[in-house]
Amino acid sequence: MDERRVRYISKEKINGPIVYWMSRDQRAKDNWALIYAQKMALRYKKPLLVVFCLQSKFLNALYRSFEFMLEGLRLLDEKLNDLSIPLIILLGDPSVILKQFIEDNNVGMVVTDFSPLRVKKDWISALKQRVSITFCEVDAHNIIPCWISSNKKEYAAYTLRSKIKKLLPEFLVEIPDLKKHVHSWKDNGYNNKWAMLKNSINVEDSNHPLDWIKPGEDEARKELEYFIKQKLKNYVRDRNNPIKDGVSNLSPYLHFGHIASQRVVLEAVKIKSLTNLKGTFYDEIIVRKELSDNFCFYCENYDNAKCFHPWARQTLNKHQKDKREYRCKFCNIIFRKI
Repeated sequence: MDERRVRYISKEKINGPIVYWMSRDQRAKDNWALIYAQKMALRYKKPLLVVFCLQSKFLNALYRSFEFMLEGLRLLDEKLNDLSIPLIILLGDPSVILKQFIEDNNVGMVVTDFSPLRVKKDWISALKQRVSITFCEVDAHNIIPCWISSNKKEYAAYTLRSKIKKLLPEFLVEIPDLKKHVHSWKDNGYNNKWAMLKNSINVEDSNHPLDWIKPGEDEARKELEYFIKQKLKNYVRDRNNPIKDGVSNLSPYLHFGHIASQRVVLEAVKIKSLTNLKGTFYDEIIVRKELSDNFCFYCENYDNAKCFHPWARQTLNKHQKDKREYRCKFCNIIFRKI
C-alpha cells in the first residue's frame, strides 16, 4: 500500500486494539483505510475493530437514505464477521461517543477514512482535543489521495486533469484483499440490534421507498458488471438520453462507499481502455469526482457564496436588482420580475 494515502493527525504509543472509524467508505473490500488499519493491527499484534457512529439525523438525509445505509451496514457486518473483525455501531455524535469507546476499551490507535466535508473535519478536531492517541486518516475514496493530486484549490477540471493523468499510473493499482484477522477481541459485549438502530432514526419518512436498487457491496458489484458489459461502450452517447437507461446507476453505491471508484475503473479498463480522460466515463468517475473533493478540501466556504470567484461575486452583485423574464417551460408564458 502506498502510504502517501495516509495522513497522521497525532502519534502516541500504541498499546491497545486498533479501531477503524468507518464513515464514508462503508465496505470491507477495496477499502484502503481498512487495509491500513489491519496492517497496523497485524504489525502490533492487536485486535482490529470497525466502529461506525450512527446519528439520528444527518444533514438533509431522508429516511430511505438511512434505510439503504443501515441495510448495507448489516450486510457488511456479516462480511466482517467472516474475517473475525467485529463491527460496532455506536449511537450519537462521534466526537463524544467515540471518545468514550476509546477510553472504555483502551484503544491504541484510530484510523478513519478521509472526507473533505466540514462535519467530519470538526469531529476529528474535537476528538483530537479529547483523547491522546495515535490517529490518522486514509483517503480510501479517491483513486489519487486528495492531498497528493493537488496542493491547492483547482480552478477547473482541466487544471486538475493534467495532474491526475501524470499520477494515475502510480495509484491505479490492484487493491489487496483483507486477511482473516488472527488477533481476536476478547471483550466484545456489543451486539448490533438492527431493528432498534432503524427505530433510532429521527427524520422525515419518505412516501417513495427505494425499490429499484438494493444496498451492499455484492449488489454494487453486480451493477458494475452489468454497466461495463452492457452500457459502457455507448455511455457517452446514451448517458443524456432520457429514453435510454444509459447511466451507470453506481452513484448511490459510490456515495455510501459500497464500492470504490478505483474498483470501478480497474474493471472498466478491462472492457474499454483508458486512453483518454476528457469527455469520457473516466473523466466523470476520476477527474470530476476528485475535483469535488479538491474543492471542498481546499475551500473553507465550499457551501456558501463566499466560495465564488471575485469576478462572479461582482457580477452577481451588479445585476442583483435587474428585471428578469421567466418563461414557463410548459406553457411558454413570459413572467416579468418587477
